[in-house]
Amino acid sequence: MVSAGILEEDGLGHNVQNTKFNIYACACALVASIISIIFGYDTGVMSGAMIFIKEELKISETQVEILAGIINLWALIGSLLAGRTSDYIGRRYTIVVAAIIFLLGSVLMGYSPNYAVLFVGRCTAGVGVGFALMIAPVYSAEISSPSSRGFLTSLPHLCISIGILIGYVANYFFGKLALKLGWRLMLGVAAIPSLALAFGVLKMPESPRWLVLQGRLGEAKKILVKVSNSKEEAETRFQEIKIAAGIDENCQDEVVKLPENKNRGEGVWKELIVRPTPTVRRMLLAVVGIHFFQHATGIEAVILYGPRIFKKAGVTRKDKLLLATVGVGVTKTIFILVGTFLVDRAGRRRLLQISVGGMILALSLLGFCLTMVHLKGELLWALCLSIVSTYTFVAFFDTGLGPIAWVYSSEIFPLKLRAQGASIGVAVNRITNAAVSMSFISIYHAITIGGAFFMFAGIAVVAWLFFFFFLPETKGKSLEEMEKLFSKNTNPTATTHSQS
Repeated sequence: MVSAGILEEDGLGHNVQNTKFNIYACACALVASIISIIFGYDTGVMSGAMIFIKEELKISETQVEILAGIINLWALIGSLLAGRTSDYIGRRYTIVVAAIIFLLGSVLMGYSPNYAVLFVGRCTAGVGVGFALMIAPVYSAEISSPSSRGFLTSLPHLCISIGILIGYVANYFFGKLALKLGWRLMLGVAAIPSLALAFGVLKMPESPRWLVLQGRLGEAKKILVKVSNSKEEAETRFQEIKIAAGIDENCQDEVVKLPENKNRGEGVWKELIVRPTPTVRRMLLAVVGIHFFQHATGIEAVILYGPRIFKKAGVTRKDKLLLATVGVGVTKTIFILVGTFLVDRAGRRRLLQISVGGMILALSLLGFCLTMVHLKGELLWALCLSIVSTYTFVAFFDTGLGPIAWVYSSEIFPLKLRAQGASIGVAVNRITNAAVSMSFISIYHAITIGGAFFMFAGIAVVAWLFFFFFLPETKGKSLEEMEKLFSKNTNPTATTHSQS
């Protein structure tokens, strides 16, 4: 297969010209990704809100860490529930559930008369985070063509970055309001887009792959025609999905009856965890690894504790701290756009290797600069380089590792295992996120803030080696081809075959 979107084999040995980009599929993926904007906003706005929450509620550093990280532990629960939920009620209605849970969490956080209510609101929002992080990439992957799947499946991460930037900007402006009002508005306004999304998503089509698993072949075929680049491609995808679902490819029925264990996600955990095949085991290792390293390399320390990092580097005024953090959001949004457009051109493996290599250098430089400030006091050159290296780290992260973790984990599992397999990846992602966000203050108190970033640089080196040896290239492959790609004899370093 020539896989840059120019020629594709139709499964019958014929080459089909495919140069179009399906606007309808893109619009559906964008709507699904709005849930990620809401989550990103919550993450970004919390970095500034914590400054004001600590001041008004008089909470300890430990309580700040718990407040920052608890959302991720509840997201773990949400992600595990979301996989089974999406297999049962469908991808589309699962997005509605996520939006409603976010709405409840935002209302509670915006109301918060005390720490206890704020804590409950964060936990509630966390369940919504777990649903959102699992379902948006899976839905986007299942409606997209192989030639544009990387782009469309990157959109949720792009929207997270946009949400973080909006959160940082909200911090800057709401931070000028009265103490009791400012941080509550920061956290509460997320209820508005949550409510809008809950209604808007009902206009979207259901995932055709989920419909096939329900035996609703007629509906699935109609949607595939809308989201594919040609009728030939729609027919090819339809045949491949039927085969993957265990349905005769020549079946012409509009509706077929499938066993309950096929269409409701029964027995999936046994196939994923208890008795996986070598191929599924390798897929699971890849997903767990990429999600672990996405956060173990320190991105959450920068996103959530950016104001503290810049304060340690020498920025002292509160408004300048928040403004410098807005720069992180701008950098993140710009470079996630770069990564989104490159992922289907350069390929997953190449972008990961470049991305993590740049992160290693940026983290090392940031650790060095912060260590010099710690040892010698305020240094203008160290302050400037700290800001530059922070922005550089974010730029490299969002060009590769940031979006590709979501693309990769949503595309490699077989149809029956996809939703719940992706939910395991999200669970690992949230556990690692929680570990970093709830321990970063304690870590830098123990080994200095410079030492903390040297530690992240070391983890990034291990990540680069893991990606090189364990992740094959998936660019241009259909979702139904992934099992062959991850078969026992596949050599990951040899899968970057000629692409044009």
